[in-house]
Amino acid sequence: MELLEAHPSCNAIYGIHRTSPVPIDYQDLNTIEAAATALANSGPFQLIINTIGILHSESWMPEKKLDDLNAEQLQMLMQINAIGPSLTIKHFSTLLDPAGAVMATLSAKVGSIEDNRLGGWYSYRASKAALNMLIKTAAIEFGRTRPNTALVALHPGTVNSRLSKPFKGEQIGRPPADAASDMIKVLLSLSKKASGTFINYSGESLPW
Repeated sequence: MELLEAHPSCNAIYGIHRTSPVPIDYQDLNTIEAAATALANSGPFQLIINTIGILHSESWMPEKKLDDLNAEQLQMLMQINAIGPSLTIKHFSTLLDPAGAVMATLSAKVGSIEDNRLGGWYSYRASKAALNMLIKTAAIEFGRTRPNTALVALHPGTVNSRLSKPFKGEQIGRPPADAASDMIKVLLSLSKKASGTFINYSGESLPW
């Protein structure tokens, strides 16, 4: 948020999370439409970035083998990583500036079916692959209904954060400020022709 607040073209910024004045909690999907409705008079918005996602919890870690797969974990990741973000696109896209806007949702390279060479991480991979399909499908519709909007899936890379910490993220990941700066630079450079793409933090296209 600090990077956008300091940007000369930014007039206002709104940060939404589970405990914000206007909250979104993907374990209560009704909060998504409620938040969009609450912000309707604050738009239109030229940039919306969704960073919500889950990889692990206090109760479980990504599955290393098929025997580890369980319905509760799979359902939770599908809800947080795919269903919630797709409903966010549905409700928040109505707040976008019809003259030109970018809407980005953080995805993950491990959600690429073509790039899957190691296996494992069943629920996370599947939920991100589902997210990618939902974004791609919505972008095709936006080509007809919101032709000046770039709707993209964005891979942030490995970042030193709570999400990546159990996987040596603090050793192999980039500082959060660097990752945010890279992603903002890419998003602010996108044109409507980028809609429906899966890109990384440097703007490179990734295989679906």
